[in-house]
Amino acid sequence: MEIGIDSFASAMYGSKTLGSVDAMEQLLDRIVQADRSGLAIYGIGEHHKKEFLDSAPAVILAAAAARTKNIRLTSAVTVLSTSDPVRVYQNFATLDLISKGRAELVVGRGSAIESYPLFGFDLNDYDALFKEKLELLLQIREQEFVTWSGKFRPALQNQPVYPRSTQEKLPVWLGVGGTPESFVRAGTLGLPLMVAVIGGATANFRPLVDLYREAGKRAGFAPEQLKVGLHSPGYVATTDDEAIADYYPGYAELWTKAGKERGWPPVTRTGFDALIAPKGVLVVGGPEAVAAKLLRHSEALGGIDRFTFQMDNAGLTHEQLLRSIELIGKEVIPRINKERDSFF
Repeated sequence: MEIGIDSFASAMYGSKTLGSVDAMEQLLDRIVQADRSGLAIYGIGEHHKKEFLDSAPAVILAAAAARTKNIRLTSAVTVLSTSDPVRVYQNFATLDLISKGRAELVVGRGSAIESYPLFGFDLNDYDALFKEKLELLLQIREQEFVTWSGKFRPALQNQPVYPRSTQEKLPVWLGVGGTPESFVRAGTLGLPLMVAVIGGATANFRPLVDLYREAGKRAGFAPEQLKVGLHSPGYVATTDDEAIADYYPGYAELWTKAGKERGWPPVTRTGFDALIAPKGVLVVGGPEAVAAKLLRHSEALGGIDRFTFQMDNAGLTHEQLLRSIELIGKEVIPRINKERDSFF
């Protein structure tokens, strides 16, 4: 199981707001820490809000590529519905060259919708935009010269797209929430699946993951081609009690605020305790508890190939985040590998 981090490039640390320059510098330092600590992947999301600095993820990832050696660098997610697939491919192919073959993409429709009016798209075309643009992106990935036509973008007639990625096929994952059609789409296309689970119990997503695998099987893809990744909020500290004490105040504050925008109820300690329970979605605790929970999540979903922590949305300080990344690399990943090795 690959372990990594996803970030929204937050400039918020509890009640303290950093200057944008300092927040960006600290984010890059955390990516370097993740690389040094042996994490497999670091993802940058895409938002167009004041409290986040991730409106141009490929630029951030390119800066990180110049400072790292091994860690894979991905979007998390690229809102493809409101992006030009040609530019998306060009940006990440360029990142692939800078990083010497470490670039990836997670594409999705976007759970945050601020990019639709910003770039002049109609939210009523939410799924149609994504379907068409995903088709074009995958064709660009396969073909240097592209002939294509659609509804939402001018046609291409034997048009070359450069640069080409150094990887023969730039990895494209499909980011999904809880819509069955999205899971089936990923399986039918044979794309690796990144499931964002931010509430409830992870095991509840097993029927949807089964839909993905069955759709992939019907489309002729081998099981090893149908990778499953899981993205959830989480945090690792030295002990369970320390992790909860660090994490809960900021989590309650920021997710209650988000709930006002999206119609969720306020966060309560009772609800939080349910989420950090063995079957709950939050991966918060000491290294032993976190490793055990990730293995349970994998078992519940029939095996997962990747897990990414969403860590910087809970008011944690830069120092706490650095320490958590170190613990993931030095203590969580070895525990998971040991369990895997003993099983096989």
